[in-house]
Amino acid sequence: MQRRYQVCIAGGGPAGLMLGVLLARAGLSVAVLEKHADFLRDFRGDTIHPSTMQVLHELGWLDEFLALPHQQVRHLTAQFGDERMMVADFSHLPVAAPFVAMMPQWDFLNFLAAKGATYPGFTLLMRTEAQTLVQDGDGVIGLKADSPEGALTILAELIVAADGRTSVLRRDAQLDVQDLGAPMDVLWFRLPREATDTSESQGRFDRGRVFIMLNRGDYWQCAFVIPKGADEKVRDDGLAAFQNSVGALLPFEAERATEINSLDDVKLLKVQVDRLKTWWRPGFLCIGDAAHAMSPVGGVGVNLAIQDAVAAANLLTAPLRDGTLKDGDLAAVQARREWPTEMTQRLQLLMQDAIIAPTLAANGPLKPPLFLRAMNWIPFLAQLPARLIGLGVRPEHVAIENPRTG
Repeated sequence: MQRRYQVCIAGGGPAGLMLGVLLARAGLSVAVLEKHADFLRDFRGDTIHPSTMQVLHELGWLDEFLALPHQQVRHLTAQFGDERMMVADFSHLPVAAPFVAMMPQWDFLNFLAAKGATYPGFTLLMRTEAQTLVQDGDGVIGLKADSPEGALTILAELIVAADGRTSVLRRDAQLDVQDLGAPMDVLWFRLPREATDTSESQGRFDRGRVFIMLNRGDYWQCAFVIPKGADEKVRDDGLAAFQNSVGALLPFEAERATEINSLDDVKLLKVQVDRLKTWWRPGFLCIGDAAHAMSPVGGVGVNLAIQDAVAAANLLTAPLRDGTLKDGDLAAVQARREWPTEMTQRLQLLMQDAIIAPTLAANGPLKPPLFLRAMNWIPFLAQLPARLIGLGVRPEHVAIENPRTG
């Protein structure tokens, strides 16, 4: 079976869906391929930052988005040893939504898919997994996928890999990846939240341990940071030892940790930080995690992916519409997004090396870094990390009009 579109996007995550919706909104024919039957996967980028909500505001969708169940995080705090301090204050950001919205990623993706369905050129193919590229000489002219109806070939002027940090299309394109390293992995799990608990999302840094708690309404989404490769030891030590480690870090009674019923409920995120040297080949482009895997520091991965999608739509809509897409257009997307990505990764690596790695290696009393102390001595300084986390190094804005509205 063969189909043709102007653009085919592999991956129905935030980057792929947002790019597909924006291109369809501009009048192009777009297919987005998602290998799963639905978007219901837990512990996947559930933080929607002000930069992403500003894009939704520019599209006129923000009020509808915020009508979905979510929690608003206006401040981030952290405790280093016995000292508690402000890390970021989003409330002063000059945007329509000066907070981080905590929302299951599947709700966000369903929201985008529903928006896409309002445009005649948008096609979302679920249970359809990209396998290989179709190439003609040095250029890419399509892809082959597995679908519920069998083998599927899609031909397009542009193939976009938005299929994540283990991208099969990136590998097939033989693009070189630069591994930037990460000293940690993350164990994700849930704990019930009670009415008497604080509403504040927070982090705890103590000797040898880093623990993050995100308020998700009726439960806490918890991240227990471990040294790289230590997951096997955690599981060998057993459930009781893990419950005790978590209980010692909780801001309420330690017994709550016994609600972790099995280590099968504790999900491992293998942290990787990398970036492609070249994001494109003729007829082919990588965006989001397929172009740059981000550290979980700051929770910015989803929002960098959205920024990639907006920039790609802004730069590629006209040449795709006119049938004049050239290599220089694809290179322009990388040129636009590479510097913000590199700067963000440098900041993440700095935080990993200056705070997380020393904390995980510490066996004595822990003190906050000097720059965090300064933010508490001079409160407006807390707006600086809020800007970097909430808006990013260079936020993108929707520049392509909807031809149905002018």
